[in-house]
Amino acid sequence: MRSKGQIDMADSMRKDPYLSFRFRVEIGSLEVGGFSEVTGLQVEVELHDYREGGANNAMRRFAGPVKYPSNLILKHGIMDAQVLWNWQREVMQGTINPHNATVVLLNSAGEERRRWEFQNVCPVRWSGPDLRAGTAEVAVETLELTHLGLIFK
Repeated sequence: MRSKGQIDMADSMRKDPYLSFRFRVEIGSLEVGGFSEVTGLQVEVELHDYREGGANNAMRRFAGPVKYPSNLILKHGIMDAQVLWNWQREVMQGTINPHNATVVLLNSAGEERRRWEFQNVCPVRWSGPDLRAGTAEVAVETLELTHLGLIFK
């Protein structure tokens, strides 16, 4: 039993999970502003079953190739800067200019805590905003980026 005012070590070592709204996105040398949503932080390892001779009671499982089942999807409010649209337009015209992209998760003090680095990203889909006269919502554009790999740091 602890006395009044004494701190339990288990309580002082507890860490709250990071909140998902504190993040930033870096895309190569492009200056694109802030994003309101990022999805597609996903990796899968394909498994292969193997029946070992003489071992009839179990299958062995081996890790196969790594897959990235989802593209990186970025959403943000439309501003005067058109750098993302210009990048998409270059691809539409046949000029592939890949960049590396990084998604950085920040703690409540704004310090970097997690980093996901995407290799050779390139836009494959751009979606403009839904425009409705009866609302006062922010006009949001979506950019979908394919990539050749994800490194977690």
